[in-house]
Amino acid sequence: MEASGGEEYPHRGISRPGALLAVNFGPATDAYRSTRIVLLDLPNESVCESAAACWAGASLTRRSISSMMPPMRARTVTPAHIADHIRRVLKDGGSAPHAEGVQHFFKEEIQSRGWYTAELRKVAVRFRRTIVKERGPDFLVQVADNLFSGDILEEKAFAVYLLQTLTHEFGDKQFRLFESWLGRISNWADHDALVHYLIAPMIAADPARINYVYRWAKSRDRWHRRAACVALIQGTRQKMFLPEITRLTDQLLGDDDDMVQKGLGWLLRETAKADPKNTIAYLMRIRSRAPRLVLRTACETLPRATRAVVLGNARRAASA
Repeated sequence: MEASGGEEYPHRGISRPGALLAVNFGPATDAYRSTRIVLLDLPNESVCESAAACWAGASLTRRSISSMMPPMRARTVTPAHIADHIRRVLKDGGSAPHAEGVQHFFKEEIQSRGWYTAELRKVAVRFRRTIVKERGPDFLVQVADNLFSGDILEEKAFAVYLLQTLTHEFGDKQFRLFESWLGRISNWADHDALVHYLIAPMIAADPARINYVYRWAKSRDRWHRRAACVALIQGTRQKMFLPEITRLTDQLLGDDDDMVQKGLGWLLRETAKADPKNTIAYLMRIRSRAPRLVLRTACETLPRATRAVVLGNARRAASA
């Protein structure tokens, strides 16, 4: 890997000496791993060097970035400023062919930069380390809040990946912020990243927050109702919340939205893994009134014979 600086690198009409860094990743293995341009215009050179180095993930071969950068005018760095830089990275580093392919996973039209999940996570981890080191976790949350307000699929996922390992450090203030993000959801991927990786572990860490779930289950918004289900998955994997899950299931069993049904089925499937005896007994009790999609999803990991009994009874009850 080679990083070059001190010259002008025209890229999409941009020429900003001292704020433009060209990073060559060497031979590309995929279209999206070709040469990328990372824009950095931060007030201290240590941030420039650490951010660029962590993004590239390798040592510099010429000289330190700080020696290549001419002195920059000091100014206040805001979360919005960092978020804009991340957006440039995501825009310049994506794959157009992959972006077109992503659309096949969604019924609604989405906007994608064409990143593969594994690569997106790696970049988010490197940015997280740098931002936390230089600015602290509160600043990182503000960067994520800015990113999650956009319409681009990868921007919202990146916001979640920035924070997902830090949920144990967050409190009620951050939880309420993440709850407010539910109003920004536009598809299942936005939703499941936010709820499964941020909200769910915080509910498992503080079971008193489960009261939010019952309120979300009454919402007119499909994503709040799906959140009520997905938010308990981390807890049920720890063998928590069985009484609360049966209460929630009874509350949502009549919901005809497929996104809610899939979320409820996912929750019951994970509950069946953690507590098969009690969950199977509960599925047998609700089989005559449960939507087929909910029941089929809930039974996916059960032994074939058990699955046949649950679904067979459901089929006979439906035809009666």
